[in-house]
Amino acid sequence: MQYTGGEIIVKLLENEGITKVCGIPGGANLPLYDALSKSDKIEHILARHEQGGGFIAQGIARATGKVGVCLATSGPGVTNLLTAIADAKLDSVPLVAITGQVSSSFLGTDAFQEVDTCGLAIPITKHNFFVRSVEELLHIIPEAFRVAESGRPGPVLVDIPRDVQMAKMEVLEWPKKKENSPLIENKKIEPVNMEDIAKIAEVINRAKRPILYIGGGILQANAHEELYKFAKKNNIPVASTLMGLGSYPSDDDLYLGMLGMHGAPHTNIILNETDLLIALGVRFDDRATGNITKFCPNATVIHVDIDPAELNKNKIAQYTLAGDLKEVLEKLFPLLSADDRQNWIDEITKIKNENPLYMPRKKGFYHPLNFIKEVGDMLDPETIITTDVGQHQMWVAQAYPFKKPRKLLTSGGLGTMGFGLPVAIGAALANPDKKVICISGDGSFLMNIQELATLAELNLNITVIILNNGCLGMVRQQQELFFNKNYVASKFKSNPDFASIANAFGVKGYDFTNVKEANELLRGILSTSAPSVINVPIDDRENVLPIVPPGAANYQMIGGKIIE
Repeated sequence: MQYTGGEIIVKLLENEGITKVCGIPGGANLPLYDALSKSDKIEHILARHEQGGGFIAQGIARATGKVGVCLATSGPGVTNLLTAIADAKLDSVPLVAITGQVSSSFLGTDAFQEVDTCGLAIPITKHNFFVRSVEELLHIIPEAFRVAESGRPGPVLVDIPRDVQMAKMEVLEWPKKKENSPLIENKKIEPVNMEDIAKIAEVINRAKRPILYIGGGILQANAHEELYKFAKKNNIPVASTLMGLGSYPSDDDLYLGMLGMHGAPHTNIILNETDLLIALGVRFDDRATGNITKFCPNATVIHVDIDPAELNKNKIAQYTLAGDLKEVLEKLFPLLSADDRQNWIDEITKIKNENPLYMPRKKGFYHPLNFIKEVGDMLDPETIITTDVGQHQMWVAQAYPFKKPRKLLTSGGLGTMGFGLPVAIGAALANPDKKVICISGDGSFLMNIQELATLAELNLNITVIILNNGCLGMVRQQQELFFNKNYVASKFKSNPDFASIANAFGVKGYDFTNVKEANELLRGILSTSAPSVINVPIDDRENVLPIVPPGAANYQMIGGKIIE
């Protein structure tokens, strides 16, 4: 039977189990959309901006761990999508972006809406493909999925000229689903060597003051249960990066909190005292480590990661292992000694009591930390939280009680404002039985506010909470602390009425500016499944504390003491 290129793409997506794709049609990908309209297995989510479409696909991927798919046309469609692709690359999110391109005969002529898509995408993708013929689709599309989800996940882009989408060929047999990609076979991680495991276990058992330093790799490996058993058996405290939050329950006695630039004071101080740092699925990012030369200065370092390129890249480790974290923890577990480590636990308890995370004692409902804690107390552990980027993101990381993995979806490596709302839409599409809360700031929310139209159209169980301080809060904070209070282009002269705008989009809007019984109203809003937006005014002078100054060690924090 003969199929067009567009029909082949759709059939191959169906074979991969894809049920939702996100994007916007345009001239260069209309043949694909024409074929997509005939599918009874794939739902198309019409975003209002290609970046929004890319982030909706990311929301699906981040919430499930499976590949998300987004579509865009050539030229501005591609360039609008690039930020979402770059964000996926830095946070190791499996994504397949399928873009239309001008017809092959027009390539290189500066044709209407022509850009060098693959050239632009090289630095921000795990791999990208340019499809030269309809026959190539049969192996390139399945290959894109294998590359995106194998090893360390990441985004893959497939650029397809319009004439290839329209060309026809006879398909006698559809390709079978493969587990691995030939492109990554030469980088395939070998089975973990038991001699290496035995050496690492011996080092851990000998240590007096060990710390587990965990990141997003725990989520990608689905190794949170193995991590919990590992930590409890040997009584090793756990510090998390932003991307690792939820991998270890926040209410457990061994949990230290988030480390780094805005980590809890006790967490950063305790890390400075460790004699063994067990780094699992982390990349020693500068926001986590501060001045890398002063990070855990007296510690032996064990570093385990699926990506060999991360080992000894930013921090030299005495013991390294390239492998799947789930397998590594399973094999280490029987070799660990049961140990109460009472002296180390007592020392940690003392440091915790003397250096708590700053929380205002005087109850102020609109103080962001208090407000986020109130929200957390009202919701069950299955609720999914998305954030944008800025002060509100760090307050969420500090105060929200994440107890399960994949419940915090946030932009870590790229730090993309405008991330929260479209990712919340993707998460809700993938989890129709769960409540999704997007916590944003007024600056971030404006960057993809058009996706309120998508939210209204889909009628999803999403509540957006805007912590509104009338400025670019993190920029203003750094100008206050490090640029002599020279507030350049960080304060808004005006801000829209977010509740009214939400209502105009068809989403219920609320303004808490003059609300007296805010607690009960909030509880009522969160208990409904209708999409909503809540505007919450906060003081523009409120800072995220502590903060590690540029170039300083993590223990050299500004702030973090209790304020009466």
